[in-house]
Amino acid sequence: MSMNSFGHLFRVTTWGESHGPALGATVDGCPPNVPVDAGMLQQWLDKRKPGQNKFTTQRQEPDAVQILSGVFEGKTTGTPVQLMINNTDQRSKDYGEIATSFRPGHADYTYFMKYGNRDYRGGGRSSARETAARVAAGGLARACIAELVAGVEIRAYMVQMGARKIDRSRFDWDEIDRNPFWVPDAVAAGEWAGYLDGLRKDHNSVGAVVEVVARGVPAGLGAPVYGKLDTDIASAMMSINAVKAVEVGAGMEAATLTGVDNADEIRMGPDGPEFMSNHAGGILGGISTGQDIVCRFAVKPTSSILTPRKTITKDGREIDLVTKGRHDPCVGIRAVPVGEAMMACVILDHLLLHRGQVGENQGKIG
Repeated sequence: MSMNSFGHLFRVTTWGESHGPALGATVDGCPPNVPVDAGMLQQWLDKRKPGQNKFTTQRQEPDAVQILSGVFEGKTTGTPVQLMINNTDQRSKDYGEIATSFRPGHADYTYFMKYGNRDYRGGGRSSARETAARVAAGGLARACIAELVAGVEIRAYMVQMGARKIDRSRFDWDEIDRNPFWVPDAVAAGEWAGYLDGLRKDHNSVGAVVEVVARGVPAGLGAPVYGKLDTDIASAMMSINAVKAVEVGAGMEAATLTGVDNADEIRMGPDGPEFMSNHAGGILGGISTGQDIVCRFAVKPTSSILTPRKTITKDGREIDLVTKGRHDPCVGIRAVPVGEAMMACVILDHLLLHRGQVGENQGKIG
């Protein structure tokens, strides 16, 4: 039984631990003859890697990806692609004091109850460091998507930190890459910097909401009932470390709307059908509409903080525990490229599923 793989035709299996010698991903089902090299994947890993500013963990990892198989003379061969990222800056001694105790909010307790043992060094397999492998696989998925469908763009950004939300009237796509929070609102970025710096100095942390948008995805991806595109997107996002909620389109807000408000009306445009709104997030009946696919996920506050928290030990003693080490005061920041990677993997998987079942879209309008 493998619970370390996701995807149907484009299938990704991640492996490795936070403080092991390396981690990586085995990608099976990748189409052949897709141009790819390590540099193409590295650009996405560089967005996720730690230690880039004071608002993320100070663990210094280059996250340099190596392609060990499945690529020959600059193109995929159709065989499994093996990706590996060496760990180079582990400080396992930081975790010696938690070898026999359970950090509140972490998977320490549940891993121990399930397996009867656990890798306490940084959380082992439960560490967010595992997401580096996902980002590498997502880079490969992006390269494949570019070969299959021109013009698909996948972007993620933070829309909320704690109770502080962006002002969508100031939304600026170009601003996303200009600040350390991947936020499309320059004013919010400035305000969040002071807020998060204060939390960091107070040995505290905060949660966030990340929005992921896939633009240019053709209509027709996904399948009814159990093969819905939004089902797989929600599952993929929910699998990211520290994510506690996922919504598509209007999401939970849809419950406050009337049928008149919520319906995405349609008119004919010069190039075909045009929707007048997108409360459905680009997916109806589990199948893409051709509009922007929009989802959001909520990330809980980082559980590793220097403020003492009540917990227990393996022998049942009650203690107050301070979690040492290097940790993100807001893990939502580095979750942004992970959300992009997971969206890319799901979109490619459904492109391949659609191509395998029906080929080109069957419906024609106008």
